[in-house]
Amino acid sequence: MEATKIKLSIKDILNKEFKVSMRGYNQEEVDQYLDTIIKDYESFQNQIVALQQENAKYKKLLEDQKNTATPPPSPFNNTNTDVLKRLSNLEKHVFGSKLFE
Repeated sequence: MEATKIKLSIKDILNKEFKVSMRGYNQEEVDQYLDTIIKDYESFQNQIVALQQENAKYKKLLEDQKNTATPPPSPFNNTNTDVLKRLSNLEKHVFGSKLFE
Protein backbone atom coordinates (compact mmCIF):
# COMPACT_ATOMS: atom_id res chain seq x y z
CA MET A 1 0.00 0.00 0.00
CA GLU A 2 1.50 3.29 -1.09
CA ALA A 3 1.35 6.20 1.33
CA THR A 4 -0.27 9.37 0.05
CA LYS A 5 1.93 12.42 0.32
CA ILE A 6 0.39 15.06 2.56
CA LYS A 7 0.39 18.43 0.81
CA LEU A 8 -0.46 20.69 3.74
CA SER A 9 1.11 20.88 7.15
CA ILE A 10 -0.46 22.37 10.24
CA LYS A 11 1.75 25.42 9.77
CA ASP A 12 0.64 25.80 6.12
CA ILE A 13 -3.01 25.81 7.15
CA LEU A 14 -2.40 28.18 10.05
CA ASN A 15 -0.51 30.70 7.91
CA LYS A 16 -2.85 30.60 4.89
CA GLU A 17 -3.99 34.08 3.87
CA PHE A 18 -7.15 34.55 1.84
CA LYS A 19 -7.67 37.51 -0.43
CA VAL A 20 -10.38 39.89 0.66
CA SER A 21 -12.96 40.92 -1.91
CA MET A 22 -16.18 42.87 -1.90
CA ARG A 23 -18.31 39.74 -1.73
CA GLY A 24 -15.71 37.60 0.05
CA TYR A 25 -16.18 34.98 2.71
CA ASN A 26 -16.77 35.83 6.34
CA GLN A 27 -13.22 35.88 7.71
CA GLU A 28 -14.25 34.72 11.20
CA GLU A 29 -16.09 31.72 9.75
CA VAL A 30 -13.07 30.79 7.61
CA ASP A 31 -10.77 31.14 10.64
CA GLN A 32 -13.02 28.93 12.77
CA TYR A 33 -13.16 26.31 10.03
CA LEU A 34 -9.38 26.37 9.60
CA ASP A 35 -8.97 26.02 13.38
CA THR A 36 -11.09 22.86 13.23
CA ILE A 37 -8.98 21.52 10.36
CA ILE A 38 -5.78 22.26 12.28
CA LYS A 39 -7.07 20.38 15.33
CA ASP A 40 -7.92 17.39 13.12
CA TYR A 41 -4.47 17.50 11.53
CA GLU A 42 -2.83 17.57 14.96
CA SER A 43 -4.92 14.61 16.04
CA PHE A 44 -4.07 12.68 12.87
CA GLN A 45 -0.37 13.44 13.24
CA ASN A 46 -0.40 12.27 16.86
CA GLN A 47 -2.21 9.07 15.88
CA ILE A 48 0.23 8.41 13.04
CA VAL A 49 3.25 8.89 15.30
CA ALA A 50 1.75 6.66 17.99
CA LEU A 51 0.91 3.92 15.47
CA GLN A 52 4.37 4.11 13.89
CA GLN A 53 5.96 3.73 17.33
CA GLU A 54 3.68 0.82 18.18
CA ASN A 55 4.42 -0.80 14.81
CA ALA A 56 8.17 -0.43 15.36
CA LYS A 57 7.83 -1.94 18.85
CA TYR A 58 5.97 -4.98 17.54
CA LYS A 59 8.38 -5.42 14.63
CA LYS A 60 11.29 -5.43 17.08
CA LEU A 61 9.46 -7.85 19.39
CA LEU A 62 8.75 -10.17 16.47
CA GLU A 63 12.38 -9.98 15.31
CA ASP A 64 13.60 -10.70 18.85
CA GLN A 65 11.31 -13.73 19.07
CA LYS A 66 12.53 -15.02 15.73
CA ASN A 67 16.14 -14.67 16.86
CA THR A 68 15.67 -16.37 20.24
CA ALA A 69 13.12 -19.06 19.42
CA THR A 70 14.33 -22.63 19.14
CA PRO A 71 12.46 -24.88 16.76
CA PRO A 72 10.31 -27.54 18.39
CA PRO A 73 11.79 -31.03 18.41
CA SER A 74 10.73 -33.09 15.46
CA PRO A 75 8.88 -36.32 16.25
CA PHE A 76 10.79 -37.93 13.36
CA ASN A 77 14.19 -37.04 14.79
CA ASN A 78 14.47 -40.18 16.95
CA THR A 79 17.64 -42.14 17.41
CA ASN A 80 17.79 -45.91 17.15
CA THR A 81 18.09 -46.14 20.93
CA ASP A 82 14.81 -44.23 21.36
CA VAL A 83 13.07 -46.52 18.89
CA LEU A 84 14.37 -49.64 20.65
CA LYS A 85 13.26 -48.35 24.06
CA ARG A 86 9.78 -47.61 22.73
CA LEU A 87 9.59 -51.00 21.09
CA SER A 88 10.67 -52.70 24.31
CA ASN A 89 8.06 -50.77 26.33
CA LEU A 90 5.38 -51.66 23.78
CA GLU A 91 6.31 -55.37 23.96
CA LYS A 92 6.16 -55.28 27.75
CA HIS A 93 2.75 -53.64 27.63
CA VAL A 94 1.30 -56.00 25.03
CA PHE A 95 2.83 -59.27 26.15
CA GLY A 96 3.39 -58.49 29.84
CA SER A 97 5.13 -61.18 31.83
CA LYS A 98 4.53 -63.84 29.14
CA LEU A 99 7.55 -62.48 27.33
CA PHE A 100 9.90 -63.74 30.04
CA GLU A 101 8.36 -67.19 30.57
